[in-house]
Amino acid sequence: MKSLWFTGLQTAAILFPEEKSCPKDFAMTPFVLAALTLAATAASAIAEPLSAVKTAELSARLYQTGMDRQDPLLILSAAKLRKTIAPAETDRRAEGGTAATDAPLGWDEMLATAETLADGDETLLALIGDVRAETTKGVASGPVYNIGTLGNGSVDTYPIVEFRGGEYAEVYVEAKAATNLNLTVTDAQGRLVCSDTDASHIAYCGWRPSHTGGFVLKVENKGPIGANYALMTN
Repeated sequence: MKSLWFTGLQTAAILFPEEKSCPKDFAMTPFVLAALTLAATAASAIAEPLSAVKTAELSARLYQTGMDRQDPLLILSAAKLRKTIAPAETDRRAEGGTAATDAPLGWDEMLATAETLADGDETLLALIGDVRAETTKGVASGPVYNIGTLGNGSVDTYPIVEFRGGEYAEVYVEAKAATNLNLTVTDAQGRLVCSDTDASHIAYCGWRPSHTGGFVLKVENKGPIGANYALMTN
């Protein structure tokens, strides 16, 4: 748990660089809230550096935690994380699937939600304004994403998406709607490489291919409703 807490502190320090150390007052500050929440969600990220795809996943989980708790500080932290990535749209489409006109959940949408929840709190509103105004270099090389749509109980298959051998490969899917998305990755021979079947509208897979080759990605909507989703890869 100590290592997870330290990971949370490191990420919180990136989010709030003006906090040079953990505040003496352990009140509900952005730094402490981000550290606590990210420590709880960072276990799977420890083995690899925090990539753009992993940042997208962590920001979505942090945002959902903030929504569940109706906590504008957590949502603000999620927005600040998401603002550091610059996903680029690709024309990738599922086999026989339906493309949709949409985009991944944006940092501006997150900030708008935080602003609504922080109504009347001048300190929080000032923090939200600071995050909205700040500039970021983003991530010029990715991730890339496409938008698909799935009815309740439907599956989208992406045949032969190539990843380079020896480099960490990542696939991430998220929906804005409260549905349950499952993600599976198999190799060209049909062998399971990775899966994320937790009951959530967020799913992530990461692995290191031994050689360059194609992999099959499957996104399944377990319901209870149909939804658009964003599929991201590095």
